[in-house]
Amino acid sequence: MIHIASIPTTLFRRVSGIPRELKLFIGASMMMGMAYSIIDATFNNFLNTRFALTGFERSFLEFPREIPGVLVVFVSALLWFLCSRRLGAVSLLLSAVGALLIGFISSSYTTMVIWLFIYSMGQHLFMPVASAIGMELAREGKTGRRLGQLNSVRNMAVVVGSFAVFLGFKYLNFDFQHTFSLSALIFTIAAMLMFAMKSQDIRTPATYLELHREYRLYYIMAVLSGSRKQIFITFAPWVLVTIFNQPTQLLAKLLTIGGIVGIVFQPVLGWMIDRLGERIVLASEAVMLVFVCLGYGFSRFVLPEDIAFLVVCACYILDQMLFSVSMARSTYMKKIALQPAHIQPALSASVTIDHIFSISVALIGGVLWNTFGFQSVFLLGVVIALGTLLAALQVRLPKHDAPSVPGAG
Repeated sequence: MIHIASIPTTLFRRVSGIPRELKLFIGASMMMGMAYSIIDATFNNFLNTRFALTGFERSFLEFPREIPGVLVVFVSALLWFLCSRRLGAVSLLLSAVGALLIGFISSSYTTMVIWLFIYSMGQHLFMPVASAIGMELAREGKTGRRLGQLNSVRNMAVVVGSFAVFLGFKYLNFDFQHTFSLSALIFTIAAMLMFAMKSQDIRTPATYLELHREYRLYYIMAVLSGSRKQIFITFAPWVLVTIFNQPTQLLAKLLTIGGIVGIVFQPVLGWMIDRLGERIVLASEAVMLVFVCLGYGFSRFVLPEDIAFLVVCACYILDQMLFSVSMARSTYMKKIALQPAHIQPALSASVTIDHIFSISVALIGGVLWNTFGFQSVFLLGVVIALGTLLAALQVRLPKHDAPSVPGAG
């Protein structure tokens, strides 16, 4: 029987038993998740209040936001002299600088776009770094579990950051400069924690810019992942807003629900990756994505309006959960890597490939929506999901796993 009085002591022992490097990275992940959620919760209102953007100006902003994702592999190559932990710290500092400039020196729409590019570059540089470091700090055979735990921590931080914005604007007379300053401060703390981590061996710049034939299936999955991404980011919310005539507050509620569910779901997903393997998890994601796309595109035609609306909301939350399956692609890359130095460059290349196809599908999807109706976009989503299933069924793992990193917990 567990005594309540012993819980703090047990918790303290467990926390104190976590290796130093992992503690620092958990702290940095929490700060990073909180800072990004503060920006996400206020950025659209900031744009509307400060600039009163036209529809074209608002849509144009997606280019400076997404182009850094295309450039990730090249910028990482330019910063080859930094190990992944130092590169992570630099990326967080870039986000901090970008957030401050957006909040305080956005005298015009054009200057704000420049600062947004800087902020987004930091955000995208951190993406492959987070996965690489998370896997470095995992015990042998428990890489998925570690990534799931770290994603769960970030989910909790996102909920805390969003709630902080709510409290600040409702009770503390916050304005946008307060939130951008707060996020910049938190980014800086996260960067300091990353700088406090022990440095690693660096790799040569050629490693970043080389695409290895042995990893072609991983690159194909990056193409499919980027293509699938716009279904959730762009077109699913547009169905709720324009087809079901829902207010934008609904999306905030669904994202919050998804974030809370993700706190529990992420570690479970990580455990499934370790236990069942990447092939089964990736294939299962693809099958579920087929039904999600069919729900988005056709539930309104086969179900009563109120039931169809609930189905689309459920699809949106499930879609949000399925994004986390990217962990399985990262752990697959780690297991097939010919040498450990290939892992982070391959993850960076994946981000670049992902964003190239993400931008392309956004444009193609817009043409399909306007020409043939919204259902056609989700039929494209079904085709992408079936392609993802075929790719997932090709996943084969070598007899050996990548070596573990000493000091991982």
